[in-house]
Amino acid sequence: MSIFRFPHMVILLTLIASMSFANSGDLVFSQIQVKVKQQVYPLEYADTFELRAQGLMHRENMCKTCGMLFNFEQPRQAGMWMKNTLIPLDVAFIRTDGKITDIKAMQPHDLSTTSASQKVLYAWEMNQGWFAQNGIKVGDTVTVPLSNKP
Repeated sequence: MSIFRFPHMVILLTLIASMSFANSGDLVFSQIQVKVKQQVYPLEYADTFELRAQGLMHRENMCKTCGMLFNFEQPRQAGMWMKNTLIPLDVAFIRTDGKITDIKAMQPHDLSTTSASQKVLYAWEMNQGWFAQNGIKVGDTVTVPLSNKP
């Protein structure tokens, strides 16, 4: 009987590991709407550690008006990187008062950190060039609704 325990344990551990890797890409992002220059933009919302860690990784494309807002929960000297991110992005860093401090380009698979120049509460990622194409620039104010979380 002990001959069969080890192979079954290996199969069980392999199944558990493959399930955890499969689920890591299956995180569900809620939606949030931000407003800037009288325009409202629906975005995916990364407001937990797990969602921020996943971000836009492993996506082969993103619609022209799709993006993601990262909420860091507390103002911080934030930085972003592009590990496992397949598409070029721009990131706008946003202070607690809604002012955009920086808009920076990021390249696929770049492991260097793209940092905000000030403490920020949010980072807003869109397809590269989207902010310029929509006339959104440093100094503009973004309105983010208060979280509905308890």
